[in-house]
Amino acid sequence: MTGTMGAARKRRINWQRDIPLWALILPAMIYVLLFRYKSFLGIQVAFKNYRVTKDMWDCAWVGFQNFDKLFSNPMFLQVLENTVVISLMKIVAGFPAPIIVALMLNEVRSNKYKRTLQTIMYLPHFLSWVVVGSLIFMFFAPDSGIVSQLIMAMGGERLTIMIDANSFRGLLVLSDIWKGVGWGTIVYMAALSGIDASLYEAAVVDGAGRWLQMRYITLPGIMPTVMTMLVLRMGGILNAGFEQVFVLQNDLVYKVSEVIDTFVYRISFTQNQYSVGAAADLFQSVIGLIFVVTANTVARRFDQGVL
Repeated sequence: MTGTMGAARKRRINWQRDIPLWALILPAMIYVLLFRYKSFLGIQVAFKNYRVTKDMWDCAWVGFQNFDKLFSNPMFLQVLENTVVISLMKIVAGFPAPIIVALMLNEVRSNKYKRTLQTIMYLPHFLSWVVVGSLIFMFFAPDSGIVSQLIMAMGGERLTIMIDANSFRGLLVLSDIWKGVGWGTIVYMAALSGIDASLYEAAVVDGAGRWLQMRYITLPGIMPTVMTMLVLRMGGILNAGFEQVFVLQNDLVYKVSEVIDTFVYRISFTQNQYSVGAAADLFQSVIGLIFVVTANTVARRFDQGVL
């Protein structure tokens, strides 16, 4: 009996001791509950005939009819293709970019120059896509862009990268890399700083050069971070970037640039088909979840040496 009372008293003391910690985490818990989990209730819109003039709970349940409308939409297959192609292009070209930049910066011995370069590359991350889009228009607009005017002044033809369907996706990829490479570089630089310096010292004693050190020490040292970032990136395989596409898109490249996010916006807010838009968004989320789980499973097997 005495032991039970002592254990209860100890738990009460521990709870009282942790009250400040619970108070610190309470705002985050409230935020998650209100803006994350509560929003899950909106999933039912995808299975209802939703009208803005009626309460969501009073709308008629239609099952999978909205998904039938979505998949029978002749534009949706093109939108799905655009989304996958643009996302894969960003992964193939953009995912290795911060790794390469971080490895190059890691070889810079002057901390002053290293911090300066990091700051310069990280600045675009803080710019909104509206600002970035304005800069792109200022430099690459077909007629009034600075680059186009310079090319035409030298006797060349105007730059059509913003209105050419064959090159517009490349513009999306390059601008995405320019804006995001700095953030990714910071992540990998942090991983590089966690590698034990004695490993490099031992490698130098054994006669290993820079390339061998990078191959057998640096790359294995940041591989867990690389795999984590890849898993997170694969979760957004159907997220090609709403803000970027919406800002840079125009009628001449609409067919090759319309992605699921912009499709959901247009079909919901310009055509008032909110339920179909919710169905498209739910489809995107489910596919993303499948890719995250699959990529995570593959990453774990890779770490275990199974693959």
